[in-house]
Amino acid sequence: MKLIISPAKSLDYKSELPTRFSSVGCFMNEAKELNNLLKKKSPKDLSELMKISTKISELNYSRNQEWSTPFTKDNSRQAIYAFNGDVYRGLDAYTISQHKLDKLQNTVRIISGLYGLLKPMDLIQPYRLEMGTRLAVGNNKNLYEFWRQKITTSLNNEMKPGELLVNLASQEYFKAIDYKTINSPIVHIDFKDFKNGQYKTISIFSKLARGLMTRHIIDTDSNCIDDLKTFKNDGYAFDENLSTENKLVFTR
Repeated sequence: MKLIISPAKSLDYKSELPTRFSSVGCFMNEAKELNNLLKKKSPKDLSELMKISTKISELNYSRNQEWSTPFTKDNSRQAIYAFNGDVYRGLDAYTISQHKLDKLQNTVRIISGLYGLLKPMDLIQPYRLEMGTRLAVGNNKNLYEFWRQKITTSLNNEMKPGELLVNLASQEYFKAIDYKTINSPIVHIDFKDFKNGQYKTISIFSKLARGLMTRHIIDTDSNCIDDLKTFKNDGYAFDENLSTENKLVFTR
């Protein structure tokens, strides 16, 4: 089983790391190419391109200028510990036991606007580049065009025939995959809350639940759809009535 999650805008480069184990991303040349483009952009350019405040654009201008290779344990951090959004609070990677780190590394893949496809222990330097950013790269008019074939091919190359791909990413990042050419079955996961007489997907709760589901998969060594259905956390439970063959819905 492989699962995909989105990155996070907020980052943590201060917390003490639970392990020194790390790996190198498979698209470092592409990341360097993108960073070279970003380095040429002023804070004002970044603000307009990414629709971000002056303060955040100045921070990311500095990040872009400081970004350099090679990545080391002194100038970078493993992706799973660097990202710090709602999904990663749910996953709580800092408390994953050492003997589960291989399962984490072999199962989880993070789709990134700058780094393409990351394993949890791949080193990254601070950045901000959402997949939906309209950044032209060569003949590619945006990041989707730049990354789609690369990410899809990478997933196909590492997955065994029939191995399940679990989509826990947001729509923005799942769109970076050419899912029609993925050689494995894909199951989508959705979390819904009962509100005003109907079940709705509420973004902030759904993000946290995606992290909780990721942690469930790691902790229980899940490897099939039936294993996913056993997830019960934060009030969510599998809802057979709302689910389909390739979409599992959990409600509360």
